[in-house]
Amino acid sequence: MIPRYLIPFRASRLNHYFTDLLVIGGGLAGLRAANAAQLHQNVLVVTKDALQESNSHYAQGGIAGVLDPEDRFEHHVADTLAAGGNLCDPDVVDMVIREAPSRIEELIVWGTRFDQFGGSLALGREGGHSRERIVHALGDSTGKEVMRAVMERSRQMPNIEIWEQTFTLDLLTQDGRCHGAVVSREGRPPMLVWAKQTILCTGGCGQVYRESTNPPVATGDGFAAAYRAGVELRDMEFCQFHPTVLYIAGASRSLITEAIRGEGAHLLDHNGQRFMPDYDPRAELAPRDVVSQSIVRQMAKSSHSCVYLSLAHLPGELVRARFPGIAQACATFGLDVTQDPIPVRPGAHYMIGGVTVDRQGQTSVPGLWAAGEVTSSGLHGANRLASNSLLEGLVYGTHTGEAASRAAGEMPDTMRALPIEQAAVPDSPAFDVADVRASLKSLMGRLVGVQRDAEGLREAAAAVDSFSSYVMRHQFDVVAGWELQNLLCTAQMMTRAALARTESRGVHFRLDHPAVDDEHWRRHITLRLDRNGGQPRLDPPLPPSPAGRPSPADRPAGETGAPGSTVMAR
Repeated sequence: MIPRYLIPFRASRLNHYFTDLLVIGGGLAGLRAANAAQLHQNVLVVTKDALQESNSHYAQGGIAGVLDPEDRFEHHVADTLAAGGNLCDPDVVDMVIREAPSRIEELIVWGTRFDQFGGSLALGREGGHSRERIVHALGDSTGKEVMRAVMERSRQMPNIEIWEQTFTLDLLTQDGRCHGAVVSREGRPPMLVWAKQTILCTGGCGQVYRESTNPPVATGDGFAAAYRAGVELRDMEFCQFHPTVLYIAGASRSLITEAIRGEGAHLLDHNGQRFMPDYDPRAELAPRDVVSQSIVRQMAKSSHSCVYLSLAHLPGELVRARFPGIAQACATFGLDVTQDPIPVRPGAHYMIGGVTVDRQGQTSVPGLWAAGEVTSSGLHGANRLASNSLLEGLVYGTHTGEAASRAAGEMPDTMRALPIEQAAVPDSPAFDVADVRASLKSLMGRLVGVQRDAEGLREAAAAVDSFSSYVMRHQFDVVAGWELQNLLCTAQMMTRAALARTESRGVHFRLDHPAVDDEHWRRHITLRLDRNGGQPRLDPPLPPSPAGRPSPADRPAGETGAPGSTVMAR
């Protein structure tokens, strides 16, 4: 019951706007794509809130790249593949990682001020990395500084126009091709933006969960719009939960960066016992999926609602200098991070699955491209390695912007509005949008969270379908209603895919299927709104693992670190 368009309109009665490139989303991937366009082309960037309201802006940890002379591209590649649960595309991984140094250097040229030590870039280390290779800025506010520089450059470009407070309701498609989007600017009636090429960079969907590090804008709008347009999505069961989210009753769920464990913080249970060495030999530096699952198991074992991060054994001056943002956030609640344990628990952080794209960011629908968190590029596999996300946004933003710009340049300059209409539907009973949204978020956290099983997933799917039966047929004229429809659409895809994958791999952990099953499940699950009604489809099995890279099932049991299982994809 997904509507093709969310409001009634006739194209002839609405305002129209024509542009060469339409970029939907103002995060790092979107702005980098906009800057890749040819200077003679008009680029319109639309973003649903203020430009700085994006997951990119709030990123704390940094950007991973091989910059140390002692490091090697092969090391970064190996770490990414190991974290990815044997589901990464090795060619994509190699491409992105080899491009990292030049993209970081480009940010410096654009004015980004990364932290330095002794006159050189300061390099940190995070979970899953075998070397110090993370560049960071403002201590623990890397995204804020990177976005400052990229936003300043974008605003100075004469061919880039930016519309803030502009909600994208849907993509415009006809005859299997994307022609732009329907948008509502600053709460005004919708208008049609016609574009030669459209680039989707709408970010993630963390707001589908109650516990999330994502800002309020992350409501899965791009996933839902792409699905309604018939675009292929894949791997929607893979949502990464960050292990350490500040957990204080009544407070917003603030991210406690991975880098804090990279600097030596310990995870303790409520008895003050350090527990990570019991689950994985890498302890707090294990990949995020292992740490999140270990925390959930320890919480259950101790019957406590959270665990604690402790930095009391580290020099106080170092902690304050390296993590000023976290120190300030904790101080608001009377916590001194140099002495007091910080209450944390896992929260939804990053959507690994998304719109299927090739190495240039091309989707399955002509005229539509995508980059960043809204995509499934093959870089992350089943579990994203820390600080590879901003890197992906930079690399794929560049490639996608260049490719879409070339495609737009090959099209005639004459553009026309198509005769698209959407009729009104009968009024449906009124309901409390906020209450349905809160119920959905609680449901997803309880049944489609860090640990899942068939019974819970079937219950979640039935509940989401029940909500959808009356929410999806309602025609809203406010952002809150459109967001709810997008959250429900995204939750449907996530739940169906999670129920289909009867194994545990990366961030997808099934209590009823705790082992990795490479023989049957080293493959992608795709979804597409077509004749199959959007039901999950299984891609063919992937080729064997690259030579010399054992699959997770081949590793000794002592190296798996999976809570309650014999093997674990890492």
